[in-house]
Amino acid sequence: MGNLLKSEWFKLKNDQSFRVLAILLTTVALLFPLLEFDGNQPGLPTIRGYYLNTVLSVHTDIIKLIPSILAGFFITSEYSLGTMKSIVSSGNSRIRVYFAKLIMFSVGAVILSLILPLIMTGASAIYFGFNEMPSLTFYLQTVSLIAFYGAGFASIMMIFATIFTDSGKTIGFLLLLFLLVDWPLQVLAAKVPFFEPVIHNSVFRLVYDITNASQLNTSEWVTMTLVPLLTFLGSGLIGSILFYKKEIK
Repeated sequence: MGNLLKSEWFKLKNDQSFRVLAILLTTVALLFPLLEFDGNQPGLPTIRGYYLNTVLSVHTDIIKLIPSILAGFFITSEYSLGTMKSIVSSGNSRIRVYFAKLIMFSVGAVILSLILPLIMTGASAIYFGFNEMPSLTFYLQTVSLIAFYGAGFASIMMIFATIFTDSGKTIGFLLLLFLLVDWPLQVLAAKVPFFEPVIHNSVFRLVYDITNASQLNTSEWVTMTLVPLLTFLGSGLIGSILFYKKEIK
């Protein structure tokens, strides 16, 4: 397993799509705060307010959409190139191959998800003069939750990347899924009461509560942290079964 992880880490570091996405997000993180230097504004925002209202306002889109693009290239391209067939023919069990890929893809998704919270917050602090920084506890809470949910959503993306095995189909489906899934889930929860608690306590719903991290009680914190972990494990199990039974050409 260790050699598989090292191999996947090497691939991730050298994956062109991962590098491009990381560079683009870093560029946005460094340049976007400069828009606040508007001559018509009476003063600069506080870092706490900027982090809460600007940085965290886009965290759900970053977590769900940007890694979807990475999934289309980092995972499914190996099917079209024939690399996946060589890997599963090398003697390693398919379950180990799948989880090695899932772990490294999740690492890549988490890195992409954390670029804005880390770099944009640091850049804005430098630009605005460290004016009223967010509390360290709140900052660490939100960053940790973003990492957890980034991994949780990555495990879901991996399932569909395994199903479609085509970059275009995978990216298109995942982007549409995560852009449109909230409304059908709300309708389902309203029409079928049985599903309401399941949907309410899913990663699709709880990801929006990350901005309220400082207001969560102990039981809510347990739910917020366990749900992405269980999603990762459950989706990983489902995906590994699909991968195990899949005919790889």
